[in-house]
Amino acid sequence: SPRAVLVLTPMLVGLWARCVVSRQPNFIVILADDVGWGDLGANWAETKETPHLDQLAAEGTRFVDFHSAASTCSPSRASLLTGRLGLRNGVTHNFAISSLGGLPLNETTLAEVLREAGYSTGAIGKWHLGHHGRHHPSSRGFDFYFGIPYSHDMGCTDSPGYNLPPCPPCPRHGTTARVARKDCYTEVALPLLENVTIVQQPVELGSLARRYTEEAARFIQRASDSGRPFFLYLALAHMHVPLSPPLPPAPGRDIYGASLSEMDVLVGRIKELADSLGRGSTLLWFTGDNGPWAQKCELAGRLGPFVGAWQRQRGGSSAKQTTWEGGHRVPALVYWPGRVPARRTSHALLSVLDIFPTLVALAGAALPPNRRFDGLDVSPVLFGWSDVGHKVLLHPNSGAAGKVGEVEALRLAQYKAFYTTGGAMACDGSTGPAERHQPPLIFNLDRDIQEQEPLDVASREYQAVLPALSRAYAQALQDIAADNVSVADYSQDPAAIPCCNVQHVGCRCRGTPGGLGSSWDPHVEKRTPRLCL
Repeated sequence: SPRAVLVLTPMLVGLWARCVVSRQPNFIVILADDVGWGDLGANWAETKETPHLDQLAAEGTRFVDFHSAASTCSPSRASLLTGRLGLRNGVTHNFAISSLGGLPLNETTLAEVLREAGYSTGAIGKWHLGHHGRHHPSSRGFDFYFGIPYSHDMGCTDSPGYNLPPCPPCPRHGTTARVARKDCYTEVALPLLENVTIVQQPVELGSLARRYTEEAARFIQRASDSGRPFFLYLALAHMHVPLSPPLPPAPGRDIYGASLSEMDVLVGRIKELADSLGRGSTLLWFTGDNGPWAQKCELAGRLGPFVGAWQRQRGGSSAKQTTWEGGHRVPALVYWPGRVPARRTSHALLSVLDIFPTLVALAGAALPPNRRFDGLDVSPVLFGWSDVGHKVLLHPNSGAAGKVGEVEALRLAQYKAFYTTGGAMACDGSTGPAERHQPPLIFNLDRDIQEQEPLDVASREYQAVLPALSRAYAQALQDIAADNVSVADYSQDPAAIPCCNVQHVGCRCRGTPGGLGSSWDPHVEKRTPRLCL
């Protein structure tokens, strides 16, 4: 009977999944930074710098309605590693270089679950979820860490790369005159960590992509030699400013394009490493943490068609920090030969939130108890058995108008409601007026992907969809209020700043760049300032 089919289908899906995944697969999650939906040639024909990513799309499945869980760094990463929105996991805005806290310790990370299931776990690249004490990645489930504990614009370097406004290099002498620059960190050098040791301060940005690739190869080889499955979380510096392409752009090529090409080559190399382990042994998931940083002008990414035209007409950004599509709709590719169909495009409504429950399920592990998750196990969508994702997706404020972390937009099928708009800076310096919308602005994305013309409040379509959107919004907030929610500690202390040598200006390491010699230990709680200013 039809009822019997409906009841058995989820059971059959579960059985089929176990047949498809006969052993624990390896997982590689590559998270690009500030990447635009249009930064992939597979998404946007005008982009020509991504042949390796385009090949990845051709050999796997491309998800065109895939979203970050927030439109800025720390909240998006916290949601990826917990499967929970910032209103649940406590991370609603970015952490600072002097933050004492981080992702709350009562939140369970994906690495912790997978390590308990027998996985070797490694994180390479940007962390930005707290680095002081037990918030360091080595205490959050990762056996190995190599990278920068926050964004790579949050410290000075000797070769600052390309940024707007441009930032000066690190001071080299205590008597050097220091000029305060808006949005520039001029006093403390950017650190590079291997586990809990600072191996370079300041970081040499021009060699960072190469070093990340080398460390990824070493981690994969060690895990392969151990005979254990592995989880590698590779959080790239690309495409966040400052941009540091390996060579000056060739004539006719822009700086952003040269950096995008470098990222593409890096991803291609990681795919080669995955393929070398044997066909079908490794799932590779590529996506982004949020959309382009519009105020960086020509150093920002490409939105594709998701331009947020309604907001642009009023001034301000419709990308990073905002709840417009350009702020949270990100590229997403999944590659798993023999498991995930090749040359497939999925229109399922998916999210970075889904990575946690999906990988946990594929590993044969269980979700942590006593909490609710915003992500879904979307393995049936990955395998091509379904193209149904979320019914409702919440979009929190990530630094634009409104309270940080609060749900300011909501997606229900093809409809999207906005409760607050404005407040994020565009390239021209405008922010657009902060506006509260009651009743909400509602767009039909099937007809208006540019979010240009909201539905007329008096129209039959608006009146028909408003009750469903209002119910979904109220139910979501009730569900969060009834959950076991966490609160992040955003307090700061200069003692928490990673410093290789407090006796050197800018915390510069002794000897040659890259030399060991750190005295900083994130696990030692010290209240005395350790920073030479």
